[in-house]
Amino acid sequence: MNAPAVLTPLPVLIPMLGAAGTMFAGRQPRLQRVITLGALGAVVVVCAALLYLTDHRGTMALHVGGWGESMLGMGPLGITLVVDRLSALMMVVSSIVLLAVVLFAIGQGIRDGDERQPVSIFLPTYLVLSAGVCGAFLAGDLFNLYVCFEVLLAASFVLLTIGASTERVRVGIYYVMVSMVSSLIFLIGIALVYAATGTLNMAELAIRLNSVEPGTRSALFAVLLVAFGVKAAVFPLSMWLPESYPTAPAPVTAVFAGLLTKVGVYAIIRAHTLLFPAAGLDRMLMVAALLTMLVGILGAIAQTDIKRLLSFTLVSHIGYMVFGVSLASQLGLSGAIYYVAHHILVQTTLFLVVGLIERQAGASSLLRLGGLAAASPLLAFIFVVPALNLGGIPPFSGFIGKIALMEAGAQDGSALAWTLVGGSVLTSLLTLYVVSRVWTLAFWRPRADAPEDLASAVPSALLDDTRDIAVLEREDVGRMPVGMLAPTGALIAVGLVLTVAAGPIISYTDRAAAEVMDRDRYISAVLSEAGP
Repeated sequence: MNAPAVLTPLPVLIPMLGAAGTMFAGRQPRLQRVITLGALGAVVVVCAALLYLTDHRGTMALHVGGWGESMLGMGPLGITLVVDRLSALMMVVSSIVLLAVVLFAIGQGIRDGDERQPVSIFLPTYLVLSAGVCGAFLAGDLFNLYVCFEVLLAASFVLLTIGASTERVRVGIYYVMVSMVSSLIFLIGIALVYAATGTLNMAELAIRLNSVEPGTRSALFAVLLVAFGVKAAVFPLSMWLPESYPTAPAPVTAVFAGLLTKVGVYAIIRAHTLLFPAAGLDRMLMVAALLTMLVGILGAIAQTDIKRLLSFTLVSHIGYMVFGVSLASQLGLSGAIYYVAHHILVQTTLFLVVGLIERQAGASSLLRLGGLAAASPLLAFIFVVPALNLGGIPPFSGFIGKIALMEAGAQDGSALAWTLVGGSVLTSLLTLYVVSRVWTLAFWRPRADAPEDLASAVPSALLDDTRDIAVLEREDVGRMPVGMLAPTGALIAVGLVLTVAAGPIISYTDRAAAEVMDRDRYISAVLSEAGP
């Protein structure tokens, strides 16, 4: 084991130890916050170090427990953690987002209006979620990837239902049921893969799957794709997301939207490039990408609540990432990786902005909002920058990522690839229309022009009256604490770095894509570490 590899487990270990510490400090909120911020700050530093090391030294692997090779020839035993350029980049972006969101939550007071909320469990659960996210990016075998998904599920349910309102519990049960079905499918896929190959270690699988019949290999990939597709919210497996996310508090919704679906996208990238590079399902992925983009953005157009609207745009833009993966080219994969990093930052920022809108105006429904630009020019600026970025206006990173994906599609040259290019252009234009509509109704029009008495005028299917009325009854409406504004502004700044430093970052994603597509590097790093 080399010295840098010792850093590999720390993005998981530090948050788990922090979670234990915050549980013991449950009656001391200030100490809880210090422990949480210290743990997540340390994770950012460690992930940045891993990013530098992998870029200069290549893929690093660590077999926790030091058991080495199985006596039965079944590959390395125990927990295998692997970090390369792709996983390091995902962890850096994710750790920055996790730190910014928890700062926002602390600035908000963690509660969103109900004094009965059990806030002492928020920070420990949040740290467990952080460990699950990093663990998923580091997992070097399918079973431990499954374990990390389950850690995310358990933590997500607690965060989603915090406050125990009827609506949140209902949505939380729905979310858990969908996730459990996905987990069951994943577990069946794991069992089938093990039956076909005798191992679950990804490096070993990359070798042994070559000897599996092509039809069987495609079937195994299809089962895993269904499981990962639910996690990533790929159409037609995405309808759970707009129903689940909008009911949670703003910080929870933000971190869910920014990170949880991207873990599913990451799993698709790993399965497609490392385990099943020639499974013959690329055209199916292209069709799924196109439908995800179009159905998602058409759903966004129909919404009157900003949270639901953004949830549908989240689904839509997952299609761009699947588009890049489905092209099975270095350029397409590089564009997908860049777009994942961009979208994590921008989508998280927009959901935090919705939290600020609720704090400033008392609602997130477009039917109740108006005049926000005049009431708070700062809030208008904080919204318009990530909104234009999401819409793909040049020179923002959203435009750069989409251009990279379109170039990869044009380079592919097939009729389906060109159809995807056209679909991505249409989706980008409709996204711009959607965010422009939010700007026009919520920020630009006079407040007096907004409809009144919505509780009786609007069906509950179109407007979550219970949630909005509860927000209107809050005592802190009209105040936007610096603790909420600062992390939101910081995320906007980090998002702009993707634009200002687009050249070096695209160069990095090119190297990451080349490394991911060169399976021998991954296999060599893992199996050489397992050797004597």
